[in-house]
This record gives sequence, C-alpha cells and structure tokens, in this order.
Amino acid sequence: MLNDKKIINAWCLYDWANSVYSLTITSAIFPIYYQAVTVSETGSDRVNFFGIEVVNSVLYSYALSASFLLVAIVLPILSGIADYAGKKKFFLKIFMFIGSFSCIGLFFFTGENVEWGILCSVFASVGYSGSLVFYDAFLSEIVTEDKRDIVSAKGYSYGYIGGVVLLVINLVVIQMYDSFGLPNEGMASRVAFLTVGVWWIGFSLYAISKLPENVHGRKPEGHFLLNGYKELANVWKQMSEMPMMKKYLLAFFFYNMGVQTIMYLAATFGSKELQMEASKLIMTILLIQFVGVAGSYLFAYVSKMKGNIQSLMIMIVIWIICSVSAYFVNQELQFFALAGVVGLVMGGIQSLSRATFSKVMPQDTVDTASFFSFYDVTYNLSIVFGTFVYGYIEMVTGSMRNSALALASFFVIGILFLTQVKLKDASPQAA
Repeated sequence: MLNDKKIINAWCLYDWANSVYSLTITSAIFPIYYQAVTVSETGSDRVNFFGIEVVNSVLYSYALSASFLLVAIVLPILSGIADYAGKKKFFLKIFMFIGSFSCIGLFFFTGENVEWGILCSVFASVGYSGSLVFYDAFLSEIVTEDKRDIVSAKGYSYGYIGGVVLLVINLVVIQMYDSFGLPNEGMASRVAFLTVGVWWIGFSLYAISKLPENVHGRKPEGHFLLNGYKELANVWKQMSEMPMMKKYLLAFFFYNMGVQTIMYLAATFGSKELQMEASKLIMTILLIQFVGVAGSYLFAYVSKMKGNIQSLMIMIVIWIICSVSAYFVNQELQFFALAGVVGLVMGGIQSLSRATFSKVMPQDTVDTASFFSFYDVTYNLSIVFGTFVYGYIEMVTGSMRNSALALASFFVIGILFLTQVKLKDASPQAA
C-alpha cells in the first residue's frame, strides 16, 4: 500500500476538491463580495451583528478567529477517537460535509442578513480546517519518508490547479452574468459559492472512497470517547519526550501566524488600502495560485538539496521581506509584484511544513491523526491569534498597513525557534 500511485493520486485529489473553498471563499470572490454588500449606501463600513455595531472587515477577521478556535477545541479529542477506532475516513467525510454545505448556504447571503453570512463562513472554515487533520494524517500512512516532501507538494499543486479551474469558470459567469440568465454580478457571485460546495462534495466522495481505512487494523473495544481521550493522552505523553517536535511546533505556530493571516486577508488589504477593483484583486490571486504550484515543487527540490529546516528558513526570510514591504505598497504594480513573491513562498512553506512534521513525528506510530491534530491545532490557533491581532491593530490604528507590519515580528520569532530544530534528533530515544 505504501507509495501506491492510485492511493497517492486519490489523496492529492482531496486537495483538488477542497482548495476551491480556500481560493473562492477565503481569498477571491467571497471577501470582495462581502466587502461590497456590507457597505451601506452612505458609504459606512459598519454593520450590525446580533445587535453589536462593528466594522465589517474587523467582524470578518474575528469570525475567522472564532472558527479556528472552535476547531482547535474539538479536533484533539476527535482525532483520538479516529485513531482508536480507525475512523479517519469517517471524520474526514463529516467535516467535508459541514464545510461544503456551509458554502452552499452562502448562496442565501445577500448582505442584509449579515448574521447568516458570518455563520455560514464560520462553519465553512470549520469544515475545511477540521477535515485537514484527518487528511494530513494519511500522508505518513501511504508514503515512505523519503517521498513525503514531493507528495505533499503534489497535493498542494493539485489544490492550486483545481482551485484555479473552478475560479476561472466562476469568473466567466460573473463577468458575463447576463449571458447565463443571471440578473447581476451579485447573484453570479452567490452562484459561485454554490458551485464550491457542489465541487467539494463531488470530488471528495470519489477521493475518500479510494483512501485506505483502518490501516493498522485496530479493533476498538469499550467507550469510544473515553478511549479516544486516553489515546490522545498517550500521544501527549510521547510528545513530552520529543524536544524537537515541541520546538518545531513553536516555530510553526509563529511563522504560520504570518503566513495564514496574509493569505486570508490579502484581498481585503488590496480592496481597502489600495481601492483596487475586484477584477484586479482576483487577477492577483490567480497569479499567486499559478506561482504557488511552481513554489511547491521548487522548495521540495531545495529541501532535497539543503534539508527541510534550511529550506523553511529561506522562505521565512522572504516572508519577512514581504511583510515589511506591504507597509510601503501604494501602487497596484507594487502589489502585483509582491503577490508574485508571496505566491512563490506560499506553496512551498505550506507543503514543506506538513512534510517536515511527518518526519518529526515517530515513524512507527499508529496514532497519526492524534499527532497531526497537534499540528493542526497549532495551525488553527496560529490563525486565531494572527487574524485577531491583525483585526485588533486595524481597529486601534485605523490602518491595515500597521497590521501587515506587525506580521514581520511573527516570522522573526518563528525563525528563531526553527534554528533550534534538528530533524535527526526528533525521536524519543534521542531526547
């Protein structure tokens, strides 16, 4: 089963399936649509959310924070149950359905029902990020260690390409809405949210059906919740004897705060700080996706030559430069150039971070979901803090530029922790 091409392709296909959410909903169409429909006729950007008046972009930042916090709370225990019962595929499907149906729900968000739109976006985020822990856990079960960098990069490249394919289709519909019998661009955007949910479900069901179930042949006995908790406690105990894993997770927490915040709020930055047109913002996002494919493979190659840790450090330095540069960007051409650089390191740092963690964890473990839950909880908490800090600084200072500048400090702290990580010392015996 290890290194089986059909299984690897099926695993990568889930990235193709779910990445339409991260591109259309979190990066391209939804942020622009949300910004447009939540500005009043008088130009006010303040909205009423369950009786609380708040700036629309700040509300969106906080909503993202809440979604990732919720996932961080529930994932560890679910991963323990999944490992104990051999049910990773089951939980992968549950979160996939939560996310995809929430995207379909966004079709009914018109701007007047802000609460509905925010709740759907929160649960779409929960479904997406929740499914990743079980998806990521398959990597170490279907691929040998020497091939994980390139397979992880392949998964991300599938995601970038799949996301672009559907986004381009939806952009054609939005630009030529009348040719498709739609009344306006707003309705065309809502149809795009609908297609994301349908695409996600359709390709996911096929991909998940080809993945192996209960690889280690575990036969659960007793109470799933109690034993799932024990499974998680066992993994936590193992981690306490693995100093390199703890240092790596600390490094990942800080630099991922910067990476994910930039990814989630780049379009909002361009729209609000540079007053860029929606079409130009989407062109920027497409540029990032295409460059991201090349970046994934480029840094998989660099890791083969220089090692995972050095490759990550090179990318983090580039991210620091991007964060500082964003503060001074005031022209569209500068924004496009910066986006190209971001795309190059975005694909590389995501795919290599996942592959590196799979090498830090014990290679003979059966608790892959539990171990990856700590990786994904770290991932989600970093987004909680990153998006919250970003939104808070904007609220206090009145400018997203100050928020972007603050991200550089996250990368600096991350690289300092990363300098202490050595993959060869990652096993408990080496501690």
